[in-house]
Amino acid sequence: MNATAADTAATRAGLAIDGRRLSYLDVGGTGRPIVALHGHLSEGASFAHLAQALGPAWRLIAPDQRGHGESDRAADYSREGYLADIEALLDYLGLDRVVLLGHSLGAINAYQFAARHPERVTALVNVEGAASLGLEGPNPFAFLLNQPYQAPTREALLAGLGPAAPYFADRLRQNADGTWRLPFHPQDMYDSEDLVHGDHWADWTATDCPALLIHGTRGIIPAEQIRAMVERRPGTAPFELEADHLIPTSAPDAFAAAVKAFLATI
Repeated sequence: MNATAADTAATRAGLAIDGRRLSYLDVGGTGRPIVALHGHLSEGASFAHLAQALGPAWRLIAPDQRGHGESDRAADYSREGYLADIEALLDYLGLDRVVLLGHSLGAINAYQFAARHPERVTALVNVEGAASLGLEGPNPFAFLLNQPYQAPTREALLAGLGPAAPYFADRLRQNADGTWRLPFHPQDMYDSEDLVHGDHWADWTATDCPALLIHGTRGIIPAEQIRAMVERRPGTAPFELEADHLIPTSAPDAFAAAVKAFLATI
C-alpha cells in the first residue's frame, strides 16, 4: 500500500529533532502500542496492512526513519543516530514501554534499541534482521549511486530511473517547486547500508524479552545464523515464511497472521 492509501487509515504527524523533522503514521486509539520500523528504501506506510490486521487491540506507530519517506535527511546515518530517533519518538508520544517490530534495517535498530533500553521494550519482532552482516564485498546499494534523485517532472524521473522505476513509481514525492524526487537520497542509503554492517551479536543477545524471528525461505539470513540467533537468545521463537527478504510487502497476509499470533501470547 502506498503512502497516500496508508494516510487514510492513520494520522500523519511529526516531531522536530535537532531542527530535522521525523514524520510518522499513527493509527491512534487505546490499543497497546507497537512501533514498527521499516527497512532501507521503504517507509512507515509499508506496515499499513499490518495495522489493519491488528485492529483496535494494537496502536501501531510507524515512523519514516531518518532520510526516508516524509522524514528529513539527516547529517549522518550512524547506529546511534537511528536509535536516538526511536528514543525521541517514544518520549514525544509519552510511551514508556512498547513492542518493537522491525524489518531489515528496522529490525537491527529495534534490537539494538532494546539492548540499550531494555526497560522500554516488552517484546521484539525481528523480520529479516541479521545478528551479523559481513563487511566483505561491495555495498549492495552501489547501484543507487547511478540513479537520479530528482527531476523536473515525474515522467522525467521515472525515465531516469530506468529498470528501477517500477519499484518506486508509487512513492515518488513532489517538491514545493513542482519538481519530483525519490523518497530517499541515493547517497544517504549507500552510507546507511555501510554503517549497518558489522557484528551485532552482543546487542541481539543482550535482552531476553519475548521475541519472534521471522525469516523468509529466500531471505538474506543464512540458515545457520537463524539457528544460532534462536539458540543464543532466550525467549526467541523462529517463524519461517515462504517469501523473499521483503516479507511485509511480498507476503503481507502471512506476515500479519504470524505477528498477530505472537502478540496474542505476550
